Amino acid sequence: MDHANAHLIEYTGSPEESKNIISKFTHEEKEHSIGESEKLMHNKEKHEESDYYKKISNVIRSYDDILLFGPTEAKTELYNLLKADHHFSKIRIIVKPADKINDQQQHSFIKNYFQNTDIVS
Repeated sequence: MDHANAHLIEYTGSPEESKNIISKFTHEEKEHSIGESEKLMHNKEKHEESDYYKKISNVIRSYDDILLFGPTEAKTELYNLLKADHHFSKIRIIVKPADKINDQQQHSFIKNYFQNTDIVS
């Protein structure tokens, strides 16, 4: 995940099901907002980022174990929001750094993590 796009991949041990969540605050939106005013751009970015993280939270709420990874600090920002939300208090959330990787590498990263981790259910 990064600030623009989150690939949600459900690991089941067999072919994984995936879903993408895309932030509404695109590069084009940022360029337009900069033309308006920097304060407006910052407020819009914060609002869109909050909506983006909320969409991700709503999808992952039903899982017992969550692995957040990616090249930016978005994973840590989301982690901090989830830890502050009591709905996630019984969910194991792990944050791992990862370079920008393609879909196949993401699936391998997830498979490797869950196969080599002792997850207590």
